[in-house]
Amino acid sequence: MRKVNLVYGTVYGNAQFVAETLQEELLAKDIQVTLMTPETLNGFVPPEDELLLVVTSTTGQGDLPDDISPWFETLRGEAPYLPKLEYGVVALGDSSYETFCFAGIRFDELLTELGGTRIGELLKIDACETMEPEVEAKAWLTQWTQLINDHAAD
Repeated sequence: MRKVNLVYGTVYGNAQFVAETLQEELLAKDIQVTLMTPETLNGFVPPEDELLLVVTSTTGQGDLPDDISPWFETLRGEAPYLPKLEYGVVALGDSSYETFCFAGIRFDELLTELGGTRIGELLKIDACETMEPEVEAKAWLTQWTQLINDHAAD
């Protein structure tokens, strides 16, 4: 399987913890992964021969976390064409808000606009229903990596 670039945006640390857990899972499967902290995203354009996995929480009224918002805005402003990029999104949110998981939805929409292809479903993790978002994310990751492998075999 191709290398995975794992990007996260967090407010209180939950999305970072989920991203770190997914990093450990990928490494355990012998999949090369780079966990990119928000500080390392300046100028980063996802390579199309690698996979992108975005883990983000939602804050305020459906806003992106402050730590990942500059990268999102740069991607949106520069709009690099990424037709061969394959990606996944894990969104953390609270379903008691109308803007549930909106930061992840915005990332999904942006990456699609840039020509990327989402592999699998966008995972929405509800803070109202789960106290351990990493458990849901790990189960989703198993399916995601299988879909990637199946897609590569086509």
